[in-house]
Amino acid sequence: MDAAGKRLQGMRELLAHVRETYGLDVGFVLWDGSTVPADLPSDAMAVVIADEGAVAALVRSPRIDTAANLWVTSRLDLRNGSIFEMFARKPRVRSRVFRKNLDKWLTVRTLSRFLFLPRGGPWPLESALTPSMDGSEADNKQSVQYHYDVSNAFYALFLDPEMVYSCAYYHDWTDDLATAQRNKLDMTCRRLRLKPGERMLEIGSGWGALLCHAAQHYGVHAHGVTLSQQQYDYAVAKVARLGLQDRVTIELRDYSTLEGPYDKIASVGMFEHVGLAHHTQYFQTVNRLLKPRGLYLHHAIVRRAKRTDKDLRKRSPEYSALIRYIFPGAEVDHIGMSIANLERQGFEVRDVEGWREHYQRTCRAWHDRLEANREASVREVGEHKTRLWLAYLAGCAIGFDGKSMGIYQTLAVKRERGDSGLPPSRADLYR
Repeated sequence: MDAAGKRLQGMRELLAHVRETYGLDVGFVLWDGSTVPADLPSDAMAVVIADEGAVAALVRSPRIDTAANLWVTSRLDLRNGSIFEMFARKPRVRSRVFRKNLDKWLTVRTLSRFLFLPRGGPWPLESALTPSMDGSEADNKQSVQYHYDVSNAFYALFLDPEMVYSCAYYHDWTDDLATAQRNKLDMTCRRLRLKPGERMLEIGSGWGALLCHAAQHYGVHAHGVTLSQQQYDYAVAKVARLGLQDRVTIELRDYSTLEGPYDKIASVGMFEHVGLAHHTQYFQTVNRLLKPRGLYLHHAIVRRAKRTDKDLRKRSPEYSALIRYIFPGAEVDHIGMSIANLERQGFEVRDVEGWREHYQRTCRAWHDRLEANREASVREVGEHKTRLWLAYLAGCAIGFDGKSMGIYQTLAVKRERGDSGLPPSRADLYR
């Protein structure tokens, strides 16, 4: 048997050992078309390894970055199944226990044969943006445009008709995405207790959905800022189309350069881009822009609190990959840190509501809509970007279904002596 045959045979033996040892309910398809097990049904779920170079790359660099590149180029793929199904079937065993139970000699003998093979290609993610995270307007703009300026047509393939790219709010778990997003827009406005004639600011106004909803249904004068050129162009056109130019204005501008005062401020899904080192400056700016007793709605993703905030800054491989390939410069805090920073910068926290299950369903809906429009997505942004975004949305849905990620809507008032001006109960929110 030649060297190539020995590599193939060794990989069959190793994968069979892994399946048997951990009771995997998933098969494998190798680069020559053979399967593990040999009698794997054609309709069974399987991991597909397209070439020897994929194995060589993983042997030399067994990291999530390697797997991500192999995934987006289809050199690692799934047959007859989804990422959700793969996650559900994976063995619930810690990495060190997984390694301990492997046949060490079989593993080393097999994988060493791939050690010096060329890794092949392409490697499209190796050119991913790595921002300086210095908090400058130029750096913020570069990071934001990397993610949001992919293509408005691309985002329209999986977002709701209003192009809302943040957690929806389900009154019933059977609500469709469009209904749940309208619920969210309305809940955001009600939580802010918007009143006709008030001046409202949205920091990170996206494609303009909240601004237009607030102006149309609550009679406010709404102003928004974004650093995404494509979002800005779309939102300005939407405002004109709806005839709201006298009540809605939008700027392509960094929030920190604004002048107030505003009666109400909303930040929905933008805070994640600020960065932990710049949280104090951010909350100080929001406080400066608000009138006395003005309300601020803080809608943001959080991580679970760690033993110390220093530990919070340690990133898992999955979290690091998300920041590198999807959200350059993004960092998230924990809900206790958010509340503490609000209080330190002159706010009184009045309401905190967890929406974790809502975001799990939102991300799953986005994934499924993009999957349903996969061919159109490939035409718009290419195969690599489509596969990357599908994996990202699936990973987010899985993350919010577990214990590591959360999301909260927090309402705070600019602290003053005396009555806050809020109603005596929250009954008006859930009418």
